[in-house]
Amino acid sequence: MLARLSNQVAGLTLAALVFLACLNVVRLTVGMPVEIVDDLLFRWMSPLAPALAVVVIVARTITSDRPSKGWLLIAAGQAFWSGGAFYYAIVLWYADPMPFPSLADASWLAFYPPTLAGVVLLIRARVAGRGDTVSLLDATIGGLAISAAGAALAFGPIVDATGGSTLAIATNLAFPLADLAIVAVMVGGLAMSGWRLGRCWTLLGAGFVLFAVSDTTYLFQIANGTYTGGLVEAGWVCSCAVVALAVWQPWTVTRVRVQAWSAFVFPAAFGAIGLSVLVYATFREVHLLALVLATACVVAVIGRMSLIFQQNLRMIRASGIEASTDALTGLGNRRQLLADLDAIGETQATLVLLDLDGFKIYNDTYGHPAGDALLARLGHRLAATAGQGVAAYRLGGDEFCVLAHDSDRAQEHARTASEALCEHGDGFEITSSYGTATMPKDAHDAGEALRIADQRMYTQKHGRESSAGRQSKNVLLSALVERNPGLVHHLTDVAELAVDVARLLELPEHEIEQVRHAAELHDVGKVAIPDAILQKKGPLTDEEWRFVHEHTLIGARIISAAPALSHVAKLVRSSHERWDGTGYPDRLTADEVPIGSRIVSACDAFAAMVTNRPYREAVELPEALEELARCAGTQFDPAVVTALTAVLTTPAAQAAA
Repeated sequence: MLARLSNQVAGLTLAALVFLACLNVVRLTVGMPVEIVDDLLFRWMSPLAPALAVVVIVARTITSDRPSKGWLLIAAGQAFWSGGAFYYAIVLWYADPMPFPSLADASWLAFYPPTLAGVVLLIRARVAGRGDTVSLLDATIGGLAISAAGAALAFGPIVDATGGSTLAIATNLAFPLADLAIVAVMVGGLAMSGWRLGRCWTLLGAGFVLFAVSDTTYLFQIANGTYTGGLVEAGWVCSCAVVALAVWQPWTVTRVRVQAWSAFVFPAAFGAIGLSVLVYATFREVHLLALVLATACVVAVIGRMSLIFQQNLRMIRASGIEASTDALTGLGNRRQLLADLDAIGETQATLVLLDLDGFKIYNDTYGHPAGDALLARLGHRLAATAGQGVAAYRLGGDEFCVLAHDSDRAQEHARTASEALCEHGDGFEITSSYGTATMPKDAHDAGEALRIADQRMYTQKHGRESSAGRQSKNVLLSALVERNPGLVHHLTDVAELAVDVARLLELPEHEIEQVRHAAELHDVGKVAIPDAILQKKGPLTDEEWRFVHEHTLIGARIISAAPALSHVAKLVRSSHERWDGTGYPDRLTADEVPIGSRIVSACDAFAAMVTNRPYREAVELPEALEELARCAGTQFDPAVVTALTAVLTTPAAQAAA
């Protein structure tokens, strides 16, 4: 309730303040039809505008998540300015002679300390974390450049025209110095936030810049005897309205992430301003303060260049270490491993590639920071267990590697490394799968050694009964067998035959494992086919055939529900495609059909031919081989038929038959 009322008060007051600012703009451009209204605006707008701004800022701040201390200090500054203006309008308006300095001047000067403090607090609240040294230098450069330019343009004439007592001189000089300080701090805050404006900061900066311009113009005109009010008075009023609008905008916190272009453009532009003031001073006399500020700006730019150079130099020196070291574990990275493998040449070595099992679940359960801590812990443990002549690496993610300068203890190195990468706790278990490759026995170059070790690791990982792929396959296979117990022998026969053919065709081990799963699951889609169709003794109708042809799509959808079997699902989908493109469901031709699907298709057809079905008797092996040969090049891949025939005609296969 309080927040709602406070926002309503702030909104109504802001509307009144904006109306007052617009009224003053109208007064300046077209004049007021009634002279008394014009006189009232001229006299009372200056004290009334900051008073309304105080109401808006306080009402908006106390019931929101904005940094209240900073905004309330800015409101205090507005209150001081309003107090001085009210004193001037009530007490000094008709005073002759006009006392200077007066209580109004004291109140106006009291505007600056809380305003500056408030802006500083807002900068600290806006920038998430402390800015680095470069950001601080950018803030200094921007502030010095703006201050130098302002001092060069206005400070000199104001000082030259200032006279009277020491207190009067100090009062006159305090105003432009304080105005420059506000603008400089605002520019510094922009640099600290990575040159990111945002609506709130843009309006706040615009309000204070407008105030500083109006105030400095007033002092400049007073010094030259040209002050007539009007534009300056309107500038003060509009400044209050813009600051009040700023507090109404959403407040955002930024992180200092400076874009490459802004990191160069803004410091260079402000450095150019400082240099321009020094160049201008060679043609026109400027105040000493402007020269000091401009010189300090150029010195700050030089300091920034020196700091950037030192940082880049440190990065270059460190790049040799960082380029070959994993930052999280301190182990060598993939680049270092490849370099070490190339350096081995023809000497004997054992490469052990390791991948964590259960890490994704751990990471998802306990969060990425805990996952990083676990990886660092395991990496240190792996390094500690590596003996003489053994180097450990982290290749990225949850992949590690060990390189030993011998080839006769490959399994010993693999077991030691695998045990080092295991950790158990309450509710989690981390183990590792591994694959080995010895050089030069298995491979003669780094790429080949990594490929072989990766294939063997993949085979071990997915061949375990505990693997996600194996568990998912067993669940689906159990459901299929429960529906049709007679399928179990057929699926087992097809799978064993498909694995033998895949090995004869020299498929990689991980692809052979996928072929095994696809062969075991290629009929899983038949759970959606009615028994009346599957067990029908007579020929199927066209409608029934269309129903049967859907089973590969259904099977692929069922299998793909298990992410670990996504590749298997693709093989099952294409297991009834034909070499000549007349199969289903996608009518793929020749090599468009995955090799695993081509193997399963031929093995499934052979197993069906030599098995009794409700609609026909089984055929003998020679007749089945003859049928395979006849369909090679149309229904089946000729190379697969050749390999399948070779497998079936071996003495061991004939004895088993």
